[in-house]
Amino acid sequence: MTYDDNNIFAKILRGEIPSHSVYEDGDIVAFMDVMPQANGHVLVVPKAPSRNILDADPAVLAKAIAVVQKLAVATKDAFGADGVTVMQFNEAPAGQSVFHLHFHVIPRIDGVPLARHSGQMEKPEILASNAAKIRTALIYKPR
Repeated sequence: MTYDDNNIFAKILRGEIPSHSVYEDGDIVAFMDVMPQANGHVLVVPKAPSRNILDADPAVLAKAIAVVQKLAVATKDAFGADGVTVMQFNEAPAGQSVFHLHFHVIPRIDGVPLARHSGQMEKPEILASNAAKIRTALIYKPR
C-alpha cells in the first residue's frame, strides 16, 4: 500500500484543517483527537509521511515514541489520571482508519471504560480547554 498525502492528518500538518495543538517540534506534532475516547485523548503524529509503523523510518519512530512518553506523563498529570493507554494501529484489519502513522495517548481513570471512537465530534471549547491543560502540564511538569 502507498501513502496518500490527502489523508486528514496530512491536511492538518499542512494547515488545511484546523486542530487543537498540544505540542510541536521539528519532527512531531500532537493535537487533540476530535472524537476522544476519554478526556485528554491526544494524537501524536510524525510530520514525515508514512502510512504506519510498517513503512516508517526507524529514526522517525524513535523521535515519535519520545514525544509519546512526554505526552503520556503530561496527560496523566493534567487529568489526574490513574494510568495512560497508548495505542497504535497498522492497516484497516488492525483498526487503523487514518493512514498516516499516529499514536493515541489516552489518560485513564480507574473504573471508567473507554468511550467508543464514534462519529460524534467533541465540542471545540472542550477540546481547546483540554489542550490548554496538557500544554500547562508540559510546561510545569507537576510531580
